Amino acid sequence: MSRPLIVSDCDEVLLHMVAHFKEWLEESQGVTFRLEGNNFATAMRWADSGEPLPQEDIWRMLGGFFDTEMHRQLPIKGAVEGINRLAEVADVVILTNLNDERQKRRAEQLAAYGVHARVFTNQGPKGPALKAIIEEFSPSKAIFIDDLAQHHQSAAETVPGTSRLHLCGEPMISSQIDCAHEAGHAHARIDNWAEALPWLLEELEKDPR
Repeated sequence: MSRPLIVSDCDEVLLHMVAHFKEWLEESQGVTFRLEGNNFATAMRWADSGEPLPQEDIWRMLGGFFDTEMHRQLPIKGAVEGINRLAEVADVVILTNLNDERQKRRAEQLAAYGVHARVFTNQGPKGPALKAIIEEFSPSKAIFIDDLAQHHQSAAETVPGTSRLHLCGEPMISSQIDCAHEAGHAHARIDNWAEALPWLLEELEKDPR
């Protein structure tokens, strides 16, 4: 009989990202980062002029961070222990929105913290990638964990039978982002692993939806 499957995001679910990205931008790139509302694009401004970064510079900064600064990223409290506890009773894979050439680096980054899971990279909405993963594993049950509401919407539309937990473990942005649970696209919204792990373990015991 097939095992259940956990498909988890990485940034802001397992590892802090935005806080370290902000530090790097402000200490070495001449860019300030201040998130107001949930508009990530307008959060980044040139320190000397106050002007928002053009889209191409935003992508350049994000690429630069993931190419040279991933060593800064520290685990979210309880995440490593939580995901490894889930791995005792389910298959666990990581679905992360990074370019494919960064897949190996992400896997090594997580392994260094004790998370030994297969890593899938993706660009854009995660629903189609999640569907392909589920088709490969044919699990008895699947649970999707992500910090962004748009990915839960994509998952709900593409693989509606998947249980979905909206979890954002970064306090800097958790109150600013849209809530997938309120929108009806996630089954729960829990922003810390101390409460998320019991919910996930209980969800694994339920009959498939």
